[in-house]
Amino acid sequence: MLNFIQSQKQTLKISPSQIQLLNFFQLNSLELEQYIKNELEENPILEEGNSLNDDLAEDNFSTEDRTQDYMDWDEFNDDNLPDYRTRVNNYSDDDTFFAPTLVESIGWREEVKEQFHLLVDTERQRFLADYLVDSLTDEGYLQVSLDSLVDDVSFSSGMFVDDAEMQYLIDILRKLQPVGLGTSNLQECLLVQLERSQCPNAAIAKNLVKDYFDELATRNYDKLKRLCTFSLDEIKEAVALIATLNPQPVVGGQAATTLTVKDNVIPDYIVTVEGELLEVSLNSRGIPPLSINKSYSEALGGSKEVNSYLNSKINAANWLIEAIQQRESTMLKTMKAIVKLQKEFFVSGNVRLLKPMVLQDIADQIKMDVSTVSRVTSGKYAQTPFGIIHLKDLFTEGMKTDSGEEVSNRQIQLVLEEMITNEDKNNPLNDFQLTELLSQRGYQIARRTVAKYREILGILPSTLRRTL
Repeated sequence: MLNFIQSQKQTLKISPSQIQLLNFFQLNSLELEQYIKNELEENPILEEGNSLNDDLAEDNFSTEDRTQDYMDWDEFNDDNLPDYRTRVNNYSDDDTFFAPTLVESIGWREEVKEQFHLLVDTERQRFLADYLVDSLTDEGYLQVSLDSLVDDVSFSSGMFVDDAEMQYLIDILRKLQPVGLGTSNLQECLLVQLERSQCPNAAIAKNLVKDYFDELATRNYDKLKRLCTFSLDEIKEAVALIATLNPQPVVGGQAATTLTVKDNVIPDYIVTVEGELLEVSLNSRGIPPLSINKSYSEALGGSKEVNSYLNSKINAANWLIEAIQQRESTMLKTMKAIVKLQKEFFVSGNVRLLKPMVLQDIADQIKMDVSTVSRVTSGKYAQTPFGIIHLKDLFTEGMKTDSGEEVSNRQIQLVLEEMITNEDKNNPLNDFQLTELLSQRGYQIARRTVAKYREILGILPSTLRRTL
């Protein structure tokens, strides 16, 4: 016999339309602009502009058509006048948009191959030269042994290559630009650059790199002064010369893309400050107004297939228009709450006045879910009187000082950075000492937290900050 049990429980489910809307909130201004362009191309029901402007445009067009009927051929007498004398631009220069210039560039490997081909004679050598260049790392190092390189090229090409032939090409490679190309490690790279240097203290620097590289790498200058016979001034000049050398033959990889475009940050929010008055607006410069094309929407009433297609496009267009409005409303509400909470920071621009703030704080104020706040702030930027800021930088955790004041971790990082800037570079502060100094100022944090903040700020450990 079957037993039926009735129970009641609450579950939370997100509909596909809600998920789509949340993903729509995450788009920044540039992504939204591209999204709208794609929709305008794919959806014939959706059009740019509003119905009022369209009606005015139709009226102007019909008036121009009627005017054409009364044209006289005498009106064409002035056609030989230059256009610049009769044309007036009724818009500001700020409304003119210029696309970023596409710059054609050649990757560093192609440049090296071109140099190589001018120094070898046969097609066989050019083939081996290309293989050798392709075997370099992205930094320009040759970290493959000669035996492995010979075996690899012999196996892949099916032709016998001996060590002497490949070594001859490696020697040519190391004479090409940039200097240090084809070396196996940092030490060799620095030595090659010093050999070509014309500086008077290059010989001393070369001696230090060759014989005392470990002491230089760890900046153990005390041991270096004990081991070598050079004076302190000679060591200082040599170390200063070494610091000017490139640690990699190919710095930054010299991106090998054929087309490069310089990306610019487009702010999503605009914050204006007038005294104590703060105003928040959205940057909607590239977002056109959208409307429904009446001619298509009035075509309903045909076949079932046509009506189904038109209804789906109308629903998609209506959803997009409403989603844009809801996105703007949610973004404004969120940004106003952020500005209200961080008013002292936005008025002064002083990072030290940032208050501890997490996503939940804003979500509680605007009565929305944390995920919604996360999406309307993720990857977004705000234009302020003191520059463009990343909204992510405004969200910081905090702690209480010994005096009971609540401060953000960003403020602690600034204090830490100030301490390291003012330290004695001959005897820099280690993480334990920094922890103790912060504790004396009322910031009770652990040593590992100090190390984490130092890494966030891009500051080297104390041993690598030491100078002569």
